[in-house]
Amino acid sequence: MKQETKCIQAGYTPANGESRMIPIVQSTTFKYDTSEEMGKLFDLEKEGYFYTRLQNPTNDYVAKKIAALEGGTAAMLTASGQAASFYSVFNLAGAGDHVVSSAAIYGGTYNLFNVTMRRMGIEFTFVDPDCSEEELEAAFKENTKCVFGETIANPALTVFDIERFANAAHKHGVPLIVDNTFATPINCRPFEWGADIVTHSTTKYMDGHDMTVGGVIVDSGNFDWMAHKDKFPGLTEPDESYHGVTYAERFGQGGAYITKATSQLMRDLGSIQAPMNAYLLNAGLESLAVRMERHCANAQKVAEYLEAHEKVAWVNYPGLPSNKYYERAKKYMPNGTCGVISFGVKGGRPAAETFMSHLKVAMIATHVADAHTCVLHPASSTHRQMSDEELIAAGVGPDLVRLSVGIEHVDDILADLEQALAAI
Repeated sequence: MKQETKCIQAGYTPANGESRMIPIVQSTTFKYDTSEEMGKLFDLEKEGYFYTRLQNPTNDYVAKKIAALEGGTAAMLTASGQAASFYSVFNLAGAGDHVVSSAAIYGGTYNLFNVTMRRMGIEFTFVDPDCSEEELEAAFKENTKCVFGETIANPALTVFDIERFANAAHKHGVPLIVDNTFATPINCRPFEWGADIVTHSTTKYMDGHDMTVGGVIVDSGNFDWMAHKDKFPGLTEPDESYHGVTYAERFGQGGAYITKATSQLMRDLGSIQAPMNAYLLNAGLESLAVRMERHCANAQKVAEYLEAHEKVAWVNYPGLPSNKYYERAKKYMPNGTCGVISFGVKGGRPAAETFMSHLKVAMIATHVADAHTCVLHPASSTHRQMSDEELIAAGVGPDLVRLSVGIEHVDDILADLEQALAAI
């Protein structure tokens, strides 16, 4: 199937007389006739459901659809994108272990790694995604368990060199995890470039309508855990907390990683996506391919308009030939990148605030990557506690405006920007 067809058809095939749409199994528990039958589920000897904190049929239908879109073998939904990022790494690394991460990642993920997971005893080395080969090589340690990056960084819009980092990770016998939220599997499939695990904040383009918070982890099934047995004992040695099962032996390359994440992490930490949220996410996925084409087409026209405007100081969008990452974006995302643009207005903070106050179509919101055109001025909102000097040092200057271009008619978006810029 083509991606457009998978968005509609993958993950769930109704039998004769069954619901055409995926059913919402809004139940915490599932009934069995005998204890022996349920015992087989607890021993991972039989597939099925016994408690929604671990698995739910509605969630599994949607997870299978996303796995198909990414070209993976297994997937697990989580309650948020943050939970997906956490589980993806914590499934491999624990206290005393080390992780290499791109420094150009979503700020929430950076804080998760640099503060919260450090408190758990996991060490992180952050590298510039454009670092030299020597700098990248020096980042690895004997106890490195994985490498993490983001296809298109939020909000820096840095395009990650997936193939390069995959080769480096595999040289050191560890998997590459890629957050593919902004590109989505419609515009980029990281597994085809060597990535081993993909995460998403499904809250963004996958949902696409501001309805649900969620996340997902997808396994490519390509990483050979048994070939690196000493590095990943959690996958290659018996799990005494789950009847002594050895995940890599029982479930193979295609199922070990996600089964462990479900049986251990979801069991103990419990950040499952609600079945109703999974149902709404599926509704968003059905139109994902159509929406991404429109997002990218609109954003390209908006970026070109802004770059030519006399009141705009600079524009950052990977689809512009003038952009630092234009050629890399063409390699990994030949059909378009995303709908998010950052730019600066001449006149700094006062000019940016004037511009923001005159917008009529674009909504001021902290969100990005949905059907509505959304705009944010970090200096006067999310980063308002920082001085202009601190903002510049953080790479979020007082003139910076983040614009998430929606799927409205592009002429209306451009007209709104024109009248707001005229007010400066």
